[in-house]
Amino acid sequence: MVVLAQSPFGVGVRILVGVCSLLLCPSLALSPCGNFSANGEGEQQRVVVEFHSEVVQNEVIVSFVGYFSSTSRLSFIRAALKQFDASQWEVFPKSNGMAAYPNDFDVVQIHAAWLEEGVKRLEKHPYVKKVTAQRMMTRSLKYVVDPDDDSCPSCSSNHSACSSPGGRFPTAAKGWSDTARHSNRKLQRAFSNQQITDVLQAKALWDLGFTGAGVSVAIFDTGLNAHHPHFKRIKERTDWTDEKTLDDVLGHGTFVAGVIASSKDCFGFAPDADLHVFRVFTNKQVSYTSWFLDAFNYAILKGMVVLNLSIGGPDFMDHPFVDKVWELTANGVILVSAIGNDGPLYGTLNNPADQMDVIGVGGIDYDNHLAKFSSRGMTTWELPGGYGRVKPDIVTYGTSVRGSALRSGCRSLSGTSVASPVVAGAVALLASAVIGTDALNPAAMKQALMLSARRLANHNLFEQGPGKLDLLAAYHLLRDFQPQATLSPPYVDMTECPYMWPFCEQPLYHSAMPLLVNVTILNSMGVTGRITSAPRWEPFVAENGHVLDVAFAYSATLWPWSGYLALSVSVNQAGRAFDGVAQGQVTLTVESPSQPGDKENRRSTLTLPLRVRVVATPPRHRRLLWDQFHNLRYPPGYFPRDNLRMKNDALDWNGDHVHTNFRDLFASLRDNGYYVEVLGAPLTCFDADNYGETATTRRSTTALGLDEGRNPTRSSAGHVPGGFLAQGSTVTCP
Repeated sequence: MVVLAQSPFGVGVRILVGVCSLLLCPSLALSPCGNFSANGEGEQQRVVVEFHSEVVQNEVIVSFVGYFSSTSRLSFIRAALKQFDASQWEVFPKSNGMAAYPNDFDVVQIHAAWLEEGVKRLEKHPYVKKVTAQRMMTRSLKYVVDPDDDSCPSCSSNHSACSSPGGRFPTAAKGWSDTARHSNRKLQRAFSNQQITDVLQAKALWDLGFTGAGVSVAIFDTGLNAHHPHFKRIKERTDWTDEKTLDDVLGHGTFVAGVIASSKDCFGFAPDADLHVFRVFTNKQVSYTSWFLDAFNYAILKGMVVLNLSIGGPDFMDHPFVDKVWELTANGVILVSAIGNDGPLYGTLNNPADQMDVIGVGGIDYDNHLAKFSSRGMTTWELPGGYGRVKPDIVTYGTSVRGSALRSGCRSLSGTSVASPVVAGAVALLASAVIGTDALNPAAMKQALMLSARRLANHNLFEQGPGKLDLLAAYHLLRDFQPQATLSPPYVDMTECPYMWPFCEQPLYHSAMPLLVNVTILNSMGVTGRITSAPRWEPFVAENGHVLDVAFAYSATLWPWSGYLALSVSVNQAGRAFDGVAQGQVTLTVESPSQPGDKENRRSTLTLPLRVRVVATPPRHRRLLWDQFHNLRYPPGYFPRDNLRMKNDALDWNGDHVHTNFRDLFASLRDNGYYVEVLGAPLTCFDADNYGETATTRRSTTALGLDEGRNPTRSSAGHVPGGFLAQGSTVTCP
C-alpha cells in the first residue's frame, strides 16, 4: 500500500513509501497453469483454479543430511525423541515407489502437546538437516468460456466469469487491445487446427532421424491411461498419492503427455521418447509436499533426462521443495515448468519456474503476442533489499494448442501448462540429437533455447525473457555447442525501449538511489563453478563511462549450474550536471572443475555491456522515494488485495514493487514528470535533504490517496511505527 505524503510547508510530494502485503502460500500451492476445452474441439474454455493450502496439524517433514535406509532413519528419529513416550510420535511408513530405496526424509506425526519440543530435539540431531511443516493443498478446477473466443458472444471485459483470475488492472502489454484480439481470432482458430509440431518445424529433425529415442521424460501431473492409442513408449506409470490408481480422470496429464510424445492424430515432439508418468494429484485434486519429494527422488533414481512440471505455485519459501528442485537439476535432470497463469500482473511467477536452474516457460498466441494469462517477471525472492531476476526463460505457443484427449482423439487447450510441454517436448527432441555430448545438461539446454530465441516486438524482457522458442535454431546451436558461461540478460541498455523496460523508463542522475540489475549466470561447464576474481567495471572514457560508479555482489559458488551477478549503478560527482549517454562494460571470469578428457579447469570470460542514460539532477520536488526496505516479504501471510473489488481472488501474494503490481502508478508518475527512486536499505541510509518531505505508511486502503487505477488523486499524511523522517533531516548510512 502507498501513501503520497505532503509536506506541512506545502512544498509538494517528495517521498513515496510502499508497504507490501502478501500471502502465505504453503508448500505446494500448485495450479495447473492451464486453460482447456472440456468438449474436445469445441468452444475454447479457460480453467479457473481455486486452491486452499494449509499446514497439516502435528505433521513435520524431517530432512536428513543424506540418503539412509528406513531402519537408519528411524533410529535417528528415535534417538532424537528418546525422552518421549513412543505413543507421542509416529513415523509414517512409505507405501510408494521409494519404499524399497534409501531416502533423505520422513514424515513424522508428533502429539500436539509435544510438537514444539519435539521439533527442537529433532533439529539438534547431527543427521537431521531441517524440520519443516507438512503441507496439504486442495485444488479445484472451474471451466469458464474464454472471452477471446468468438463462441462466447456474451463475454465482455465486465463479465466476471470471463475475466482473468487474479487480474487487478488491464494488460499493459502493447499490441493487446480488444480490437487486436478480435481481429486475430480467425488467425488463432486457423492455427489451432494445425499440429503444433508443424508450426515449430519438428519434422525437419524427424527427417534427420531424431525422434526422442533414448530420452527418458518424466511427466508430473494427473496420470495417464495405460492403453491410450496415442503413445508408443509408456515406460512406467507410478502413483504418489494415497489412492493407488494410475489412470487419469481429469485429462490434464493426458494432454501434457500428448504434446510431448503422441505418435498419432495430434502429434507430440518426441514420439519415441520413454514416458515415465508420475501421478501426483488425487482425483479430488489433493496433494502433499511429501508426495512430491518422494516422486522427485524417484525421478533422480531412475535417471530422468527431462521432467515437465505444468503445475506450480507462488511459494518460493517451501524449503524442502526448493531444495529438491536444486538436487534434481544438480543430478542432470532438465526441469521445464510453467511460469504461471497470473498475467497480466507483474511479479507473479510460479515456483519452481522462477528458479535459476529451471527452464521457466511463458505463453504466446499465434500472432506472436504475449498471452494475457502468462505471468510476468520479475522474481520476488530478492525483495525487499534487492531486485528480481529476469523471467521467463523462454516463451512459446500456449493458446489453442492441440493435444491428446482423455481416451482418444484430440482437444485444444490454452495456458502456460500447455506452453510448458511444448518446450519439454522440444527439449526431449533436441536431447535425442545430442545424447552423449557436453550439450546434454540443464544449463547447456537452457542456454541453447535462450541464445537461439527470437525476440517479440513490443514486449519487454520481463514479459518474454529472450524471446520465443526457435526449435531449428536451437538444434543448430547445440550441434556445435561448447560448454560456456553466459549472462541473462546479456547486456543492459537504458536507451532501448520497450524491451529494456523498466531500465529504460527512467534515467539516472547524481545522488539518485543506485540502479539495481540482477543478472543470472548460467554455467554449462559444470554443475559447480566460481567467479575467479571480483568483476571489473571498465568505463569507456570516450563514451562518458567515467561518470558512472558500478559496485557488485555475486555468488561465491555457482550451483547448480547457475549463480547471480548483481550490479549497483550510480552517477558520481563528475556526472552531476551531465546529460547524455554513458557506456562501459563489466568483465568477469567463471571457472569450473575439469571434466574427463580435459587437461585443465574450464574457464569462460564474460562481458556485460552497459549503456546508461544520464540527466542532470532533477529538482527536489520532482523526486519521490519508494520505501521498499520496509515492505513485508512475501509470502509469510495472507493479506487482502489493494483492489478490494477483486472478489474472485481476494488475497494478495505479489511482492509489492513499483516495477511489479505498482507499475501503473510508476508509469503515471513518470508521465507526470516525477522521478521514482527505490530505497532498499534502512531509513538511515539516504540523505533526506534530497527529498525534504515527511513520509508515512498506512495499512488502510481508504487512506491511500489512490483510485482503483492506482493514479494519485490526493495526498494524506500520518505516521505509524516503521518509518518517519523529519522535514529536511540529513542522515547517513552506518
